[in-house]
Amino acid sequence: MMMDGMPLLDEYQYERRFFCRNMPAELDDGDAPELIIQSYFVHADRYALRVRLTTRALRVPMAADLDARAVLAEHCDAFRTATLGVKGPSVGGTRYEASRDIDAQIAASLVLRGGDVIIKNRYTAWIGADGWSIDVFGGMNAPLVVAAAQRSTPVTNLTIPRFCITEITDVPRFSNDELSWRPFGQWSDDFERELERNGPSFQQSFGRNTLE
Repeated sequence: MMMDGMPLLDEYQYERRFFCRNMPAELDDGDAPELIIQSYFVHADRYALRVRLTTRALRVPMAADLDARAVLAEHCDAFRTATLGVKGPSVGGTRYEASRDIDAQIAASLVLRGGDVIIKNRYTAWIGADGWSIDVFGGMNAPLVVAAAQRSTPVTNLTIPRFCITEITDVPRFSNDELSWRPFGQWSDDFERELERNGPSFQQSFGRNTLE
């Protein structure tokens, strides 16, 4: 939707993202996480066109040898929710994102036929005053874990949980669209060497960071 030629504010996503070593056990309440399979049909210059399918009817361990399309083909009927999304570049923790619901069977057929695919389990939790999502990736992105704090306005003056190792907000190679064609498994060793050499970092342009 547009107003006076400008996108509505709710078409923008505000989040800060962090690399984690693992899924914090204390945040797993035992309920099935949201299983997400999504395919990127455009991913260039940090713009993306995405088809996403989700379900809570399956609990799938995120192994390194997991084949997202094989999971979808075997359990297609379990996915009842699907969206088509358009994303712009992330700048300063803000990214344009517009999505609409689409037929799940059509979405599954599209994902099975094309695009670059990722699979992940998403856990959600309230930590302090903020809602967080923790994504545990499978396939060639395993064992990547990314935590994100999201708000309806820019994420400033954030309390950062101890399980967040370093900030990756606005780091293109950690975006889902880039992970779909250049997975974490291809460059994880280089990243670990960088992290060891440079140490963790947290952006200072979002107000005051409080580290747990």
